[in-house]
Amino acid sequence: MNPNSPSEERRTVVVVGAGPAGLTVGNILRAAAVDCVVLETESRQFIETRPRAGVVEERVVHGLRERGLAGGLAARAQVHSACEFRFADERFRFDYAKLTGHHHYVYPQPLLVTDLVREYADVRDGDIRFGVRDVELHDLETDRPAVSYTDPATGLRHVLRCEFVAGCDGARGVTRDAIPDGRVRVSRQDHGVGWLALLAEAPASSDCVVFGVHPNGFAGHMARSPEVTRYYLQCPPGEDPEDWSHDRIWEELRERLGAVGAPPLNEGRLIEKRVLDLHDYVVEPLVFGRLFLAGDAGHLTAPIAAKGMNLALHDAFLLGDGLVARIVKGDETGLDGYSHACLRRVWDYQEFSAFLAGIYHGTASGDPFLAGTTLARLRRLFTSRAAATAFAEQYLGSAAAC
Repeated sequence: MNPNSPSEERRTVVVVGAGPAGLTVGNILRAAAVDCVVLETESRQFIETRPRAGVVEERVVHGLRERGLAGGLAARAQVHSACEFRFADERFRFDYAKLTGHHHYVYPQPLLVTDLVREYADVRDGDIRFGVRDVELHDLETDRPAVSYTDPATGLRHVLRCEFVAGCDGARGVTRDAIPDGRVRVSRQDHGVGWLALLAEAPASSDCVVFGVHPNGFAGHMARSPEVTRYYLQCPPGEDPEDWSHDRIWEELRERLGAVGAPPLNEGRLIEKRVLDLHDYVVEPLVFGRLFLAGDAGHLTAPIAAKGMNLALHDAFLLGDGLVARIVKGDETGLDGYSHACLRRVWDYQEFSAFLAGIYHGTASGDPFLAGTTLARLRRLFTSRAAATAFAEQYLGSAAAC
C-alpha cells in the first residue's frame, strides 16, 4: 500500500462486513455521530436475500430494541415458546417458556439484515460501499491503521485511514487472516458429520421447531416464514448434495421425523440444498492491535444450537458501545474488556453446542452403548424438572454470563 495514495480518506472506524454484526456496529456508531464506513464484498441485493439463520434470543431482541433496531422484528417475527423432540417413535414437547418465562423469536436473518441496512444507509445516512474487491488491512498495531480495497467500477485502489477496524466479515473473510501467525490462538473442533441444509417452499408442519433423533441420523424442522421451512438431514461430511434427489430427501425426512400421532410433513419444492460440514473454532483474543473481531470472523459455532447470529449480535452490542465510549467519552473500559466479555459467552455456547451434538448424533453413531446413553439423556429432560430447566436456560441463552 502506498501511504501517500491520492485516494486516501480519513475515517474514525472502518467496519469490514455488512452482516448482522457489522451493520449493528455501524448503526450504533451512526447513532452516536461517529464517523464510519462499512465495506462489503457482495451486493446489497445479495446480503438481503442470502438464506441464513432465523432463531433470535429474547435478550438479543431487547438489545436491538434498546438501540432502535427492532422495529421490523417486533412487527413480523414469530414467537416460539416450545420445541419438540421425536425419538423412539414418540413425540416429546418441551415447553421452555413454561419453565423459564422466556421464549424465542423466529425472524430470518435476511429480513433482519434488510432492516439494518435500511436503518444504516437510508435512515441514518451511513456510508456503505458494496461490491468492493481485494480488501487488505494495514498497520494494525499502530494508532493509525488502514483498510484498502479496489473499487470494482474504476479498478482504482482506495485507502481508508482510521483509528479502529471492526472485523465483521464472517468465517471466509480477510480480517482474521490479517493477524500474523502465532499472535492469537485458534481452537478448532470438527464434528465428523455433515448436515444437508434444505429450504422448502412449504408451510411448516408443526407450530414449533422439531428435532428428530433417529438411528438413520439427525433431522431438523424449523419454520422460516409462513411459506418457507428449513430442514436439516445428517449425512456424511463432504457428501455431494446432488446425490440427494427430491424423493430421497422427503422419504428420509418422513422417516426421521416420524412418530406416533405426528402430522404429515407439508412437502414442497426445494429451493436450497447444500451440505454443511460441521465444525467450530474460537480465536483468542478477539483483538489484535486496533482490530476487533466480531461474529464468525472471531468464532464459529456450528448450527447445531442456532447460536451463531445471536453471538454475532452480542459481540456487536459490546463492540459498538465500547467504540462509542472510547471515541466520544475517552472511556477505554468497554474496549479493554471486549474480548473477555465476548469469549465467556462464546465458550458457554460452544459447550452447549457440543452437548447437543452428542444428543443429535449419538443414536446414529453405530455404537449401541452411545445410543443408549443418548436416549437416557433425552428422557431425563422429560422426567427431571431440574435437568429440563438447566437445558432450557442454555437453549434460550439466559444462563450465559456476559
